[in-house]
Formats: sequence, structure tokens, C-alpha cells
Amino acid sequence: FWIFSMLGSLCVIGFAAGQGLRAAPLGDLLMLGAILVCGLGYAEGARLSRTLGGWQVICWALVLALPPMLALAAWRVPASFAPVGAAAWAGLGYVSLFSMLIGFVFWYRGLAQGGIAAVGQLQLLQPLFGLALAAGLLREAVSPAMLAVTVAVIGCVAGARRFSRPR
Repeated sequence: FWIFSMLGSLCVIGFAAGQGLRAAPLGDLLMLGAILVCGLGYAEGARLSRTLGGWQVICWALVLALPPMLALAAWRVPASFAPVGAAAWAGLGYVSLFSMLIGFVFWYRGLAQGGIAAVGQLQLLQPLFGLALAAGLLREAVSPAMLAVTVAVIGCVAGARRFSRPR
């Protein structure tokens, strides 16, 4: 099981390294830290949602995150919000309500019911859907390397799920 998880991670890291990590090394380190913290948060949130329920877990997480997020927002506030259009505000509202609140209610419920390891592996399929949406809706160029890494990650997820089942 863990071998397939490591292989999937190595595929993604190898692809990122092939694209050139020199452009923003601080950003890459911050992203790695965010991945680790979010993984721990998912696992703890799923554990808590077994007793509290998914909606309470995400609401408490948002309440606890509010003070540091307000401090960061105050530190980074722009001089003017004039360049921010209505579409950007609508997008922020949509992501805040649906992705960060309602979506996480169902995510934590799924993690609690299906098991953290089993359901968490399914999240690795998001790049496939992201590439499909980027190519189909936004007409983004999807390189063969992107497809190859995505297929390799899907293979690793399938292998991990197959070999993680109890015998």
C-alpha cells in the first residue's frame, strides 16, 4: 500500500522538478508545508467528524482559523480594492461558501465513513479532472508529460487501493 502512495508522490515531485523548481523555491517550500499541514488536518478532521459530525468540524476549523487569517489579511491588505471586479468577488464568495464550507462537510463525512486512507487516496484523482476541465473549458494546453504523470498517479492510486484491502 505505502509503496504505491510513495510512487504517486514521487511522480508528482519528479514532474515539478522537471518543470524547474528554481523559479520560486520559497513558494515551493511553502507549498510543501501546506501539503503536510493539510494532510494532518484532513486526518484529524476525519477522526473528529466521527464524533462531532462533518459540519461541526469544518465550522470549528474555520472559527479557529479566523484570528490568524484576519491578522494575515490585515498585514497584506492592498491600498485599494478598486481593481477587484464583481466577478472576482463572486468567485471568492463561491469558493468560500461551497468549496470551503459545504464541500468540506461532505468531505469529512466521506473520510469518516469510508476511512481516511481509502478515501484520501481518491483525492489524488483531482489532477485528472483538473486537466480535463482546463483543456475542455479553458482551452489550456495539456502536455503529454502532464498526461503521463496523471496516468501514473492514477495507476498508483489503483494499486494502493487494490493492495490495501484486507485479505
